[in-house]
Amino acid sequence: MQALTPRALGAALALTLIAGCASQPPPPSTESPPAEEREVELTLNLPEPPACDCPEPGADYTFLERGFRALAAGESIEAVQYFQRYRRLEKNATAAWEADVAIAYASILPNSPFYDLEAATAASAELQGRRPAEPAPHDTAVLLARALEALVELARHLDDVEGSNAMLRQDLEKREQALRRLRELTLGQPATPQ
Repeated sequence: MQALTPRALGAALALTLIAGCASQPPPPSTESPPAEEREVELTLNLPEPPACDCPEPGADYTFLERGFRALAAGESIEAVQYFQRYRRLEKNATAAWEADVAIAYASILPNSPFYDLEAATAASAELQGRRPAEPAPHDTAVLLARALEALVELARHLDDVEGSNAMLRQDLEKREQALRRLRELTLGQPATPQ
């Protein structure tokens, strides 16, 4: 057997130590982890959210609520169909009023295939007088009724402004004609059209 040189003996010893360390689990750390690795639990003094009477996700919505969702998505035809079904199924004055408000609102929207300003104006006037007190109407229907009233009033103002504009255009044309005639009379030459 050959004698090991000190260099070979040192290398063999080092390999043995490395093999032994690799098979041992690391000792438990007594140091605390760095600040960025520690989880800190924050306690906020926020008020508890109020109990919501909202339907749970995945809950079955009424035809009225489905109609509101379709109307919000811009699907007027589908929305009106839902409102009509709701009116047929729920046989009370509040349901009829809610459905009529929603349908009238759909008829005042310019991008709706049901757009009819005159019918929406008449429906708005009729619906104001028959709003039921009990049971309380759906909040969204009440908001739609208010929006319908505002849009009808806005349409009236727009008609007034357009009528006023037409009168001002006619008045301007008459004044321009009078100025042309005045130039012809004072200068003795025909005025050039502008």
